[in-house]
Amino acid sequence: MSIIDNRKAYHEYFIEEKIEAGLVLEGWEVKAIRAGRAQIKESYVIWQRGAFWLIGAHISPLQAASTHINPDPVRMRKLLLKQSEMNKYIGKVERSGYTMVALDLHYCRGNIKAEIGLAKGKKQHDKRATEKDREWDREKQRLMRDRG
Repeated sequence: MSIIDNRKAYHEYFIEEKIEAGLVLEGWEVKAIRAGRAQIKESYVIWQRGAFWLIGAHISPLQAASTHINPDPVRMRKLLLKQSEMNKYIGKVERSGYTMVALDLHYCRGNIKAEIGLAKGKKQHDKRATEKDREWDREKQRLMRDRG
């Protein structure tokens, strides 16, 4: 069950591969995500210090957060991947033109997981072509509905 989607990622990038990764979260972050107070529009993934890190994901703390914890809404969050998956994607991310973006946060057996996509950036004309195709598909559906 999806918690938050990053629809902007599908507009900005060609998504070539998808993987599921666990997240290292603090307690207040889990509560805030369950309350729907997360945003991953501007988030991306980098390889640093021997691990993949999610950067730019904004999780707003709840008002009832503990007073002795100083929550940082945009801190780097470590992604949990198997070593074989890491080795596979390290080389791909370091090639030019490729990046990894967060596509959604969802529940998996009670845990919060992130779906990460290996992406290649779209040019402006690619975005226009995608929009044109989408509009044409809508028009076809409308014509078929009117006929039938």
